[in-house]
Amino acid sequence: MSISKGAYRQKAEAKIEEGQAKLKEARAKAKGASADTRLEAEKHIDDLEKKLDAARRKLADLGDAAEDAWGDLMKDLDDTWDDVTGGIKKVLDRFK
Repeated sequence: MSISKGAYRQKAEAKIEEGQAKLKEARAKAKGASADTRLEAEKHIDDLEKKLDAARRKLADLGDAAEDAWGDLMKDLDDTWDDVTGGIKKVLDRFK
């Protein structure tokens, strides 16, 4: 079963919004941490925000992708998302 570009775009946009919300939560938690922990967490959060920005750019490219190429773009987005969610979990776990 294949997913349409429109359906995939909606799913990806929701994931990006979710990621942004979790990064905002992580940044808020980092503010209450010790200086060293805060600085390290903020560095990771900044890196993850850059990855989310890259995912947004890839998502924008989705509309221009030919049918035979959008599967590769979708895989790139999924890989980026997996990387971001793993990073977010790692950062949030530091504050449990």
